[in-house]
Amino acid sequence: MWYLKLILVIVFAFVLYQDFKSRLVYWFLYPIIGVLAFAIQLQNLPVSIALTNLGFNLLFVVLILLVSKLYIKFRNLDFKNTIGIGDILFFLFIAGTFSIVSFLVLFVFSLVFSLILHIVLNNKKEQATVPLAGYMSLFFGVVYAVSFCFNNAFLYAY
Repeated sequence: MWYLKLILVIVFAFVLYQDFKSRLVYWFLYPIIGVLAFAIQLQNLPVSIALTNLGFNLLFVVLILLVSKLYIKFRNLDFKNTIGIGDILFFLFIAGTFSIVSFLVLFVFSLVFSLILHIVLNNKKEQATVPLAGYMSLFFGVVYAVSFCFNNAFLYAY
């Protein structure tokens, strides 16, 4: 199982690098993240519970995206200019990572972490886009890296 986590951390690092450098990430990295994260979850949980976690996590992500779309429509903004397809793909494929409560907490904290990191690294220059998938990859990569050192059973508790 440690080798899957190591590969996953490396893929998160690729996403971070590509998103931070050019705001373009190879699309095939997102399904790799999803498959690896779900495989790690399957090693800790029975298939039925892992699929239930995936279903509820996907429901949460879709709800977040729908609320975002409504907010963007209410503010008369263009959805394509406010959130990238890579961010949406990252949200969908990261849903297979952890149990429901752990995912909700980590997802929200990754968004807060991304906001704080962007404010700190922004350096008062105007940028049209935010490397959200990259920042969130850094957060989830650190979570998986820390799970090398500690018992990670609480991440999959149901």
